[in-house]
Amino acid sequence: MIKPLGGTELQYNLLQKYVDSKLLDNFQITTSVPEKIPLAKNKINILWEQNSYDQPNIHPWMQDASNHSKYDWYVFNSHWSAEKYRMFFKLPADKCTVIKNAIDNFPKIKTYKKGDPIKMIFNPTPWRGLNVMLGAMQLIKNKNITLDVYSSTEVYGDNFKKENDKTYQPLYKQAKKLSNVNYIGYKPNSYILEKMTDYQIFAYPSIWEETSCISAIEAMAAGLHMITTNYGALYETCSEWPVYVQYTDNYTRLAEGFAYAIDSLTSFLHEEGCQNHLQTQANFYKKFYSWEGRKEDWTTFLIGALNEKS
Repeated sequence: MIKPLGGTELQYNLLQKYVDSKLLDNFQITTSVPEKIPLAKNKINILWEQNSYDQPNIHPWMQDASNHSKYDWYVFNSHWSAEKYRMFFKLPADKCTVIKNAIDNFPKIKTYKKGDPIKMIFNPTPWRGLNVMLGAMQLIKNKNITLDVYSSTEVYGDNFKKENDKTYQPLYKQAKKLSNVNYIGYKPNSYILEKMTDYQIFAYPSIWEETSCISAIEAMAAGLHMITTNYGALYETCSEWPVYVQYTDNYTRLAEGFAYAIDSLTSFLHEEGCQNHLQTQANFYKKFYSWEGRKEDWTTFLIGALNEKS
């Protein structure tokens, strides 16, 4: 059996790893889906929201204002997400805070040399833009550029895969047929992190409103150049580092834009200015998106919540 270990589960595990367990014992932290575990009467209840405001397992609960008092605090992983919940559901702002996601893997980045193969990675789930990515790869004529695809429903466990994987089988088959695409399928996060510096580009034509993007943080911390859309919270999580392609729901146009962006980027990937950009980018994510720093944010917040409750 595959234990689900998506972004939410990875972040929760890191919270448990870095924040003092005795402090955490005072709280019941529910991730994303309200009341998926019963509220605790003798603890401070926190809803740590990783999902978007429009998800069917969240939207109805949030629309009922009588539910809002059930949690003592709401923690969001981006200002974009917190603002959406404030606007759509009128959550009490004084019970909301933003603590961004973080990582603890910061490898030494590799320098790309002109003429070396250019390897791209796509590891988000298939509904997040695999169709657009494969469309873009059909337009790429440079034989030096290849894409490895790890996209799979398997990341959320065997039951989720059994119920949903058939929807994406045509995309997997298409990926396997393309000469410049290697469909690898599911690999655990630890494997992806180990291989990350083998790639030069994280290409993510997101058609999903991300509230944050751990894959992007991991890739940019490893010195990969990112190409993505300015959709959802991606422009907040990724700041000024990526090449942004204007989002459109015309996926043919979006694929064309991505193919052009990939071709353009690969023409100067070897230049010193680009390599300096990537090193500065990696330093940025180590400074602002490390769990060594994030544990202080969580600790300060939790002690404050505990003091207020007392």
